[in-house]
Amino acid sequence: MKKILIIIIVVFLSMMSLTGKELCEVKFLNSLNNEIILNVEIALTPFARSKGLMYRKKMKNNNGMIFIYSKEQYLSFWMKNTYLPLSIAYLNEKGIINSIFKMIPLDSSIIYNSREKSQFAIEVNQGWFKKNKINIGNRVIIDGCISK
Repeated sequence: MKKILIIIIVVFLSMMSLTGKELCEVKFLNSLNNEIILNVEIALTPFARSKGLMYRKKMKNNNGMIFIYSKEQYLSFWMKNTYLPLSIAYLNEKGIINSIFKMIPLDSSIIYNSREKSQFAIEVNQGWFKKNKINIGNRVIIDGCISK
């Protein structure tokens, strides 16, 4: 039932043509069980997901981007035309982080593959996960982003 609801929400948001400019909050439960809030832009459509954070020169400290897919799958990201040093976390359908990578700006020769099937990816400024003690296995509450 929950999967069906998520698919319906994702389809509805797709029809609204979100392009990564709408902001929402995600909540991370870090390794100390503290709640850390991150403001994210939503990348839901194929266009928004393919553009991601390309060509940007700066991003606020507590900001990032969430990439939302309709179902779990192996995800791959790269840093083509991306100037910002970023980190990425891949999340399964339950919001559990299964992979985290530091990514090298403008290096399109490296592909950052999720280690497990994932439904979400969150990109942040490099070092943000470490600074906030967020690790593989931590939970992310994304309900506010997918239920708008």
